[in-house]
Amino acid sequence: MDFGGGDEVRFERIGAAGVVTLTRPKALNAVTHRMVLALSRALEAWKDDASVALVVIKGEGRAFSAGGDILHIYEAGKAGNPPIEFFADEYRLNLAISRFPKPYVALVDGIAMGGGVGVSFHGSHRLLTENAVFAMPEVGIGFFPDVGGSYILPRLKDAFGFYLGLTGTRIRQGDALWCGLASHAIRQTDIEVIVAGLADTGDADATCDRFAVQADCETDADTRAAVARHFGHDTLDATLNSLRSAADTGDAFAAKTLETMLARSPTSVRVAHRQIATGAGYDMAECMRMEYRIVSRMLAGHDFYEGIRAAIIEKGATPAWRPDQLGAVAPEMVDAYFAPLAEELSL
Repeated sequence: MDFGGGDEVRFERIGAAGVVTLTRPKALNAVTHRMVLALSRALEAWKDDASVALVVIKGEGRAFSAGGDILHIYEAGKAGNPPIEFFADEYRLNLAISRFPKPYVALVDGIAMGGGVGVSFHGSHRLLTENAVFAMPEVGIGFFPDVGGSYILPRLKDAFGFYLGLTGTRIRQGDALWCGLASHAIRQTDIEVIVAGLADTGDADATCDRFAVQADCETDADTRAAVARHFGHDTLDATLNSLRSAADTGDAFAAKTLETMLARSPTSVRVAHRQIATGAGYDMAECMRMEYRIVSRMLAGHDFYEGIRAAIIEKGATPAWRPDQLGAVAPEMVDAYFAPLAEELSL
């Protein structure tokens, strides 16, 4: 089947399943505009196709999808042509996945970050193997946890989403199952038989439940309680003060978490906190419109390009954020990222 994905994404009809395979393993299946458009076409075709009972998405190679095609975005933006249409189409796809009227089964084996999160975690069934790694590390490159992060993160258990979005911390199968990101934990060796079972039966619930395994949290109970205590405050400053107070008493977790947050883009951290807090009261469509407002401003700013330069172009360089302190990011500066656009995202 060909929905215009070329050699970047493969579409197959296997029994009752529409199977999507991300096929850029050398690029860790980073999501491109071509992939976004192809998957959007496939979902549009399959949603009313009575012969397709469900959709399965998986990645080829050692990653599910490590994010978006950041280098292309950087180069286009620096050339004066920020790829805003890529984000518009990506956000429409994220919304389409969340609204898909049939089971959408994501088989996450390996890294799932950024754009990879957007094409998987809005689905009805989110199966993570023991190799899975979830992260939303965008504040570390002067960006924000987009692709629907404003919908997903505030709905995780015990303020865990604020912790993940504001620090970029990586978590694995057990934590993802505990906090609500994953619907099932599975074994990597069962992936192909799960696909076969889904294709044979067209029954996502029964098949996924049949292969589900127990997975203990990788993060211990005391640390999870600390996350809830520090990140459960209404404001970012209250969270920072909570972490500082604990760090002053010798709390190693609080000290390390505070150090991590202070190294991120101050603007991104403040924007991300408001984004996640606001998203708690929004539906998915409202979240995507909000994120489109934010990304439109970030593509016109400094920190996103500086973060990519430091992390990807010059690998390991120290970014020079503007401003470089959280206290210098005034409320009106944050407000500007959320202000209505002359041309809002059409959904």
